[in-house]
Amino acid sequence: MPEKQNKDRKPKIRVVRINLSWVFYLLLVVSIGWMLFSNRSVPEKVEWAQVEEMIKAGDVKEVDYVRNDYKGTVSLRPESVQKYSDLFPSGNPPKSSPQFFFLTSTKFDPETSFAQLNEELSPDARVKLVIENNENIWRGLLEWLPMILLIVFWILMMRSMARNMGGGGPGGAGGMNPFNVGKANGKLADKDKVKVTFKDVAGLYGAKEEVMEIVDFLRNPKKYTALGGKIPKGALLVGPPGTGKTLLAKAVAGEADVPFFSISGSDFVEMFVGVGASRVRDLFAQAKEKAPCIVFIDEIDAVGRARGKNVGFSSNDERENTLNQLLTEMDGFGTNSGVIVLAATNRADILDKALMRAGRFDRQIHVTLPDLNERKEIFQVHLKPLKLAEDFDLDLIAKNTPGFSGADIANVCNEAALTAARKGKSDVNNQDFSDAVDRVVGGIERKKTIMSPQEKRITAFHEAGHAVAGWLLPGCDPVLKVSIIPRGQALGLTWSLPDEKVMVSKSDLMDEMCCLVGGRVAEEIVNEGVPCTGALNDFERMTKIAYAMVTYYGMSEKVGNLSFYDSTGASGYELVKPYSEKTAQLIDAEAKALVDEITARTRKILTDNWEGLKELAGLLIEKEVIMSDDIERIFGPKAGKHGEERLKKDDE
Repeated sequence: MPEKQNKDRKPKIRVVRINLSWVFYLLLVVSIGWMLFSNRSVPEKVEWAQVEEMIKAGDVKEVDYVRNDYKGTVSLRPESVQKYSDLFPSGNPPKSSPQFFFLTSTKFDPETSFAQLNEELSPDARVKLVIENNENIWRGLLEWLPMILLIVFWILMMRSMARNMGGGGPGGAGGMNPFNVGKANGKLADKDKVKVTFKDVAGLYGAKEEVMEIVDFLRNPKKYTALGGKIPKGALLVGPPGTGKTLLAKAVAGEADVPFFSISGSDFVEMFVGVGASRVRDLFAQAKEKAPCIVFIDEIDAVGRARGKNVGFSSNDERENTLNQLLTEMDGFGTNSGVIVLAATNRADILDKALMRAGRFDRQIHVTLPDLNERKEIFQVHLKPLKLAEDFDLDLIAKNTPGFSGADIANVCNEAALTAARKGKSDVNNQDFSDAVDRVVGGIERKKTIMSPQEKRITAFHEAGHAVAGWLLPGCDPVLKVSIIPRGQALGLTWSLPDEKVMVSKSDLMDEMCCLVGGRVAEEIVNEGVPCTGALNDFERMTKIAYAMVTYYGMSEKVGNLSFYDSTGASGYELVKPYSEKTAQLIDAEAKALVDEITARTRKILTDNWEGLKELAGLLIEKEVIMSDDIERIFGPKAGKHGEERLKKDDE
């Protein structure tokens, strides 16, 4: 039976595809080689009188005469070649025939002339005469070969330009025609090919609700128009990178029963003048033909940057022309009935105000970082392909990843699976996820970094200072883990579990600053007042908090309830500060005084609890990684509950 099946099975035909560019290169190499090596022996020109003397001397073997060219070539006998070496400029006659050529006039009769010369010679010395007419077929081809190669090269170059600039779009926008560079190369999504739906988008409750309303409007327009409502012109998805803006747009394409065009903002920008505006017009022309439909523009800040703020560009910038055309298409004299524009960006502060107004983007949908419940749902989506251990705790992993975006969570799940595979495990457990979080947050573990005992001791006291200050102050986030294993650019790390609060009080900010400076204070105490460079990142964060408290949040008594924060982003283009020099000096003095107060307070806290800090540092040196249970065993339960005790004291 198997033999019969093998006999009935038809052999597969292998199709060999020929690349035209390789054919062109082969022809080019052959033509160059022919030009270089085809005429190795170039005959020397002589007069007819010299040819007569050679024939009479019996040195000529054969003469080839081309009647229509009035040209003849002379081939000498091998033993007579050296006799005429003085006729060659180099003194070395060619070994191959012919050695000479001569030109005649129209009155020359080769038959008569050579017949007379042969009568005077003996039979052995007579010359063989070959007369022919040259059709010049190969000469004509060789004359046209460079032009043919140039034409082929131009065609190949135009094909490459067509693929890079005008290819791939709907409506015959791309392919082989280089003149389609002004066509929009947006992709028309087919419902059967888009497999992402709203079920695949975890979290994003508010964003999904608003986007689903737009999809529902396209499905059931009478439900809304019966009450006098109009279809929205557009919706702008705004949020940090990795929060799922593009994924949400893919879900819209999967859910909507209408055509869905997707294009990137950078696709409108091209080296040719006017191409961007032309592509915008073509995109909306295609959308009008498919209306009702949805147009999705990803990373719209590539063309939607505020006009007049493109530093280094003139007022006739190509990007501004593209933006002007986009503004006109969305809400100009010609209305786009039934065309909804979805756009995504994480730089909403730099977009042009005319683009953000109602009538163009009627809604701004903020896609924020997921909270605890949303992170659980996102983990459940990315955990489906993983083989998890029986004791896997989803709630614990979700709590240990505050501030993680959807892309970060996907990366954590992948890193956990890779970590388990490297260790040869049969499933993925909580420890693998913990190691993955450490790697994503702190970087890869630098196992080959060699630390001296003194450096390890200072690092241990530095991290212990962070941990003790964070544990004893009620406004600090609970410490989860402390490590002195080098990761990334850090020699040690202290992990905390941030409480996802909406508002932060002044006391909480001051406690956080104490935790940041705790590492430097502990270093100075154990190192007899000599500081080290390990607190660079801590000081950077503490300085930003101090100046934000003074200049943004109005938490300074001397400066007052003033805020110099600019939410529009326009201050980045101004050359002067929004306050006087006297106010600048006051701001610097207030920030310096705040930092000094925090440092003195932290020093007192660590000095009062120095014995416990020493025990914690010794435990770090021994184990390299300690958990919150070790800190609680030394210092007792965490002080306060997220600053509530401090807030009560402030109220009193």
